[in-house]
Amino acid sequence: MDADPHDLIAFVAVVRAGGFREAARANDASASRLSDAVRRLETRLGVRLLNRTTRSVAPTEVGARLAERLAPALGEMAAALDVVNAYRDRPTGTLRLNVPANVARTVLAPILVAFLAAYPDVRVEVVTKDSFVDLVASGCDAGIRYDERLEQDMVALPIGPRSQRLVTAAAPSYLARRGMPIHPGDLLDHACLRVQFAGGAKPPWEYEREGEVVRVDPTGPLLVRPGSASDLAVQAAVGGLGIVHLFEDWLQPHFDDGTLVPVLQPWWQTFHGPFLYYPGRRHLPSPLRAFVDFVRDARTPSEPVDPATSPPAPAAGR
Repeated sequence: MDADPHDLIAFVAVVRAGGFREAARANDASASRLSDAVRRLETRLGVRLLNRTTRSVAPTEVGARLAERLAPALGEMAAALDVVNAYRDRPTGTLRLNVPANVARTVLAPILVAFLAAYPDVRVEVVTKDSFVDLVASGCDAGIRYDERLEQDMVALPIGPRSQRLVTAAAPSYLARRGMPIHPGDLLDHACLRVQFAGGAKPPWEYEREGEVVRVDPTGPLLVRPGSASDLAVQAAVGGLGIVHLFEDWLQPHFDDGTLVPVLQPWWQTFHGPFLYYPGRRHLPSPLRAFVDFVRDARTPSEPVDPATSPPAPAAGR
């Protein structure tokens, strides 16, 4: 090999993290050492791999292609070295998970608390992203999603609650001023606080009652991206600005304290909970194998759930 493997590993780490400082934090390394490694690699190969500014670091075209080709090879190298972990008393290493923001907020926390207590030598890195990702290319070991179509070489395992709901809510002050919607179509005459994905799509609000399915595309004064910005929509709803539509677990504390009240409750849809998915290869890294076994053992015995045949989650909940 023309290039030092350590320099290749450093380069991929910087691309995945989106910067030298971010990669240093994620890998317990020095940012200056990572920068030196990438510079050596660029000198050895005779091409620029990263465009650097004072505010950002991004791969060049050739850098992006190199990182894409290196990711599977480095993954296999890590898997080979991980064989050593089979001879340890306890799994050790890093588990990287890619999850939607709502899962990180409402589902994952209690699972990780119990898992890390049981496996103190494992470190978990969580990347929140609401779009479906290539696990290998993203450098993650596993992901959590709802009903997206998985590749054939992926294994899906139920994780967390087996059913969830997207629910609608508003502050008492808003409802006193504008009235309570009775039918989903009434939302078209209300101020609704919406979510818009990075690509520009605004998923409709979907409801169902006695076999009737209604999808509405209301408007309102506030538009946020999914994830932590959804908290802004919740606080705006609490302040009486409009009606919000999010996961029940996210809004339940506000139902409990009365700052929000349910809207259109007979129309709320129920759908299957999330799935842990990971490559279906024979050898799994020991932290991932420990997590898979932990999730499987923690599940309440029930009928198996097949993600290919489960009712889809509404787009706003993915």
